[in-house]
Amino acid sequence: MVLGIYPYLVMNGNGQEAVKFYEQALDAKVIGVQTFGEMPGNPEFPTPIEAIDRVMNAHLKVGDTDLMLSDTFPGQPYQIGSQVTVAISIDSIEKSKEVFEKLKEDGQVGMPLQETFWSPSYGQVTDKFGVTWQISTQLADNK
Repeated sequence: MVLGIYPYLVMNGNGQEAVKFYEQALDAKVIGVQTFGEMPGNPEFPTPIEAIDRVMNAHLKVGDTDLMLSDTFPGQPYQIGSQVTVAISIDSIEKSKEVFEKLKEDGQVGMPLQETFWSPSYGQVTDKFGVTWQISTQLADNK
């Protein structure tokens, strides 16, 4: 079952500043901010120094609405017009696969569905209309 969708803003290295800005401008409550420096380390792919303080994921609450935000990873392309995506939270891996497959029809996969340290099944896909979706599975025991 689809649990919900919410806007996801992508910044270009100024995510910390954006979190503070939206907190003040929208009377948002900051639920959490994780940086790339806080993710589990991988000796084969060490986090570059310029990424340490960049926002990997920020969660703000604006009234009853969730607003998510992250920075690009250094070296990833950043194109004006692509900084707003839609995140969708789904309660089962099977349903995530189903939604992902439907959205990728005549679209383009940015990141195949895969297990991450925050989700048992996460992926990114741009649909045939140019909308980028972030599919994230949130199992009941992972909340």
